[in-house]
Amino acid sequence: MQQQRDANLMLVAAVEQYAKKYNMPTAASLSIFQKYGINTLIRKHYNALHTQPLDESFHFAEDILKRNLHGN
Repeated sequence: MQQQRDANLMLVAAVEQYAKKYNMPTAASLSIFQKYGINTLIRKHYNALHTQPLDESFHFAEDILKRNLHGN
């Protein structure tokens, strides 16, 4: 239960940081995360991500989104 709560907090932090960086509403950022499955990926990779600084979940999400949005 604690792990799920921590993964959710990690996801919220990434969503908020993405919204701030790209100057968009948090709801729009969350929508993008859901569209590309970032929420699922952050939870799936929680065991690795939780050992890193909190902003690493944002960088993880941003990297995946750049690949999906720009085909890199």
